[in-house]
Amino acid sequence: MMTNSAPILRRAHLSDGPAVKAILHDTFASTWRPQISASAARAFLDEDRPAGYFARRGLKFWVAERQGEVAGFVDWDGDFVNALHVLGGHARAGVGSLLMDKAEAGIAASGYSAARLETDTFNLRSQAFYAARGYREADRYPDTEWNSGLTTLLLVKPLG
Repeated sequence: MMTNSAPILRRAHLSDGPAVKAILHDTFASTWRPQISASAARAFLDEDRPAGYFARRGLKFWVAERQGEVAGFVDWDGDFVNALHVLGGHARAGVGSLLMDKAEAGIAASGYSAARLETDTFNLRSQAFYAARGYREADRYPDTEWNSGLTTLLLVKPLG
C-alpha cells in the first residue's frame, strides 16, 4: 500500500524547471561548494549552470515527486548516468534508489550490458550509495569540470 510520502516517478515537464534548478542549487551548496575554488563556485552561479542544463536536457529527465514536491531527478544518455540529484529534505527516503532503478532499467532496455557514471573521490556518500548498488571503480582521472584539482571516479555496474 502506498502512503502519501511514496515517491512517484514521471517524465519531467517544462514546468518542473524551477524545482529542478532548486535541487541543483541545493546539491551544489551542500556537496560541491565546500570542495571547489571560489572562482569555480562564482562561475557556476554567474553562468546559471542549472538553467542551462535544464534547457539542454530537462525534458529527458525523470523526476520523483514526493508529498507533492519534485524531490529529485535522474538524467541518462545511452549507458551513462549524467546526473542523479535529490533535494536535501528528501535524502534517505528512497528517492535516489527509485530514480536509479529507473535509469538502470532504461539503460538495460536499450540493450546496454552495463551502466556507467562518475562521482568524485571526496564524495564518500555517493560512493557508498553506488557501491551498495553494485557499482565498482573502473578508472580515475582529473575532474576538469570544476577546475579545482578534484579527482573523478568512473563507476561501472554490470546489468543483468
